[in-house]
Amino acid sequence: MKLTGRVAVITGSASGIGRAAAREFAKEGALVVVADVNMAGAQETVQQIQAGGGMALAVKTDVSIPESVQALVDQTLQSFGRINVLFNNAAIQVNKTVEDTTVEEWNREIAVNLGGVFLCSKFLIPHLRRTRGCIVNMSSVNGFFVEPFCAGYCATKGAIIALTKAMAIDHGKDGIRVNCICPGYIDAGLAWEYFEVQPNPAEARASAGKLHALGRVGQPEEVGRLAVFLASDDASFMTGSSVVVSGGFGIGLPPTG
Repeated sequence: MKLTGRVAVITGSASGIGRAAAREFAKEGALVVVADVNMAGAQETVQQIQAGGGMALAVKTDVSIPESVQALVDQTLQSFGRINVLFNNAAIQVNKTVEDTTVEEWNREIAVNLGGVFLCSKFLIPHLRRTRGCIVNMSSVNGFFVEPFCAGYCATKGAIIALTKAMAIDHGKDGIRVNCICPGYIDAGLAWEYFEVQPNPAEARASAGKLHALGRVGQPEEVGRLAVFLASDDASFMTGSSVVVSGGFGIGLPPTG
């Protein structure tokens, strides 16, 4: 197994991609810390991991609040004694233009999506330095190109790509690798919520799938397995990279038929 005995902190892992990633990390032998504001969902993720024979701990965490992130560090060290991997996955999305976005919505989106990467990295890097660990950040294909009605989300995801590179060059000397993942449409989390509120969710999924070269939207496990790779020794010479896992979304004209 690729991650045997390593302690992985995964934010936003009470559902969606984060939950799928937590299960994939556990399958590869990691001790997983499920960090999320949704404690009920976090406990459910833990139960799923334990049912599969893995070990996990749920910690209620608001990644936008320094004291909450410090408590996450303290509880992780108390339970497992070290930290080897940080997966900054927590995010929210406001589907509005700049004009329609309220100041409160803008500030919250920046605080969670970008501020969460900053705070978790800031508080965990001293411990990752000791283990020569790694950081995986969650960006999006919207960090490279944008779609309508998600201005704040696109802004945060573009910033995460730049922040990933900055952290990689600053902390490479510490043996800390920092990479980010840029998914296309994934049938989980924010995209799943979007599909489910459409008049015909199945039709919405099919329409989104046609925008991808592979003709379908992705599954959360497909992103989770990429996160495992980036956190493992298989990616030992990778840092500062933005890895796209999009099924060919946005690379050209959509397929016909």
